[in-house]
Amino acid sequence: MPGRPFVATMSTLGLIGSGKIGGTLARLAVDAGWDVVLSNSRGPETLADLAADLGPRARAGTVGEAAAAGDLVVVTVPVKAYPTLPDAGLAGKTVIDTGNYYPQRDEHLPELTGPDAITSAELLQRRLASAHVVKLFNTIYFAHLATLGRPAHDPRRSALPLAGDDKAAKEEAAAFADALGYDTVDTGPLAEGRRFEPGSVVYNVYGDGPFTAGRLSAALEL
Repeated sequence: MPGRPFVATMSTLGLIGSGKIGGTLARLAVDAGWDVVLSNSRGPETLADLAADLGPRARAGTVGEAAAAGDLVVVTVPVKAYPTLPDAGLAGKTVIDTGNYYPQRDEHLPELTGPDAITSAELLQRRLASAHVVKLFNTIYFAHLATLGRPAHDPRRSALPLAGDDKAAKEEAAAFADALGYDTVDTGPLAEGRRFEPGSVVYNVYGDGPFTAGRLSAALEL
């Protein structure tokens, strides 16, 4: 619902998918003072060690529990798994999509190919129709994400591109990235997510260190 108010105070992050990116975001969130509910497709028992390592702010749950508990929810699963994701518990929530479409892994998805192709984030938005999807954290390798965060106003602070159709959702996602040590550059609606998909000029550019908002905006020609 465009125009809804931005909610600045959030406390719980729900993770649907807790692999390398999800686990890294969980650790950064815990360090930033968030509670975290981890989940994956294999069940909470497979995440017990990670939850224990993250400490008392983290717990493992089902996908449904993570969706319901999260003030903010991150979906970090293969794009081919999007059709299996539950919409329940996500109504009105901001959902951050970290996914990338890799045909060799995700197989051929007709919605994402051809002249009328949509972006993978738009595909997720169709699946999670009651939520507000924001594309973010898909351009950075998990090891770089874990180490490149910097305080606000640090001239070496890296920036990440985001896209979304809801202004308040983008503000919520940007505030979360800020809490983790990253600036963001708003590229526009979800359709503009193609600007920073795999193969783009800003995909995985953080290997040599910080990539500032100014450099990112210039590279995206914004």
